[in-house]
Amino acid sequence: MTTSKNLSSIELATLAGGCFWCLESIFINLHGVTQVASGYTGGNTEHPTYEDVCSGTTGHAECIQISHNPLQIKYDTLLEVFFAYHDPTTPNQQGNDIGTQYRSAIFTHNEAQSVTAHKTIRELTITQTFTQPIVTEISKLETFYIAEDYHQSYFLNNPDNPYCNAVITPKLSKLREKHLHLLNN
Repeated sequence: MTTSKNLSSIELATLAGGCFWCLESIFINLHGVTQVASGYTGGNTEHPTYEDVCSGTTGHAECIQISHNPLQIKYDTLLEVFFAYHDPTTPNQQGNDIGTQYRSAIFTHNEAQSVTAHKTIRELTITQTFTQPIVTEISKLETFYIAEDYHQSYFLNNPDNPYCNAVITPKLSKLREKHLHLLNN
């Protein structure tokens, strides 16, 4: 967790890329990330529940809010990891999860994040990192609603869940292969 020494250096990043359990499991392992909270944003329903969001009628996306020390991990590095572990080319879908709540989105906290997000997508497009066009939306964060307690640290608390084993475990293996240099010791 954070200490009072580096508390003033903490910044937030809010990302949506399908199931928040998957993203949380990846980002919590990165050096410089002090906390990851699963939640909802981008919709029009105040204080939505998981059931509300799953209905697809709230406009909210499942997302994570990352607290990080930018002296240890920069925002553009968080975006690099974000784009490596979800499909930003499928509108309103990640694998078998279908609906607006599973869309790819970056919810920016300030103008610098917006500039970096647009630049990152432009670079990924120029280098043809993906064979299909990137559909990740970029918008200013309005309100982040934290998800219910049982969604927090879900993989850590439910390692035998079949979904976790089928979807998250392979992503964590890829993380150790592809981004080992970014992981906590």
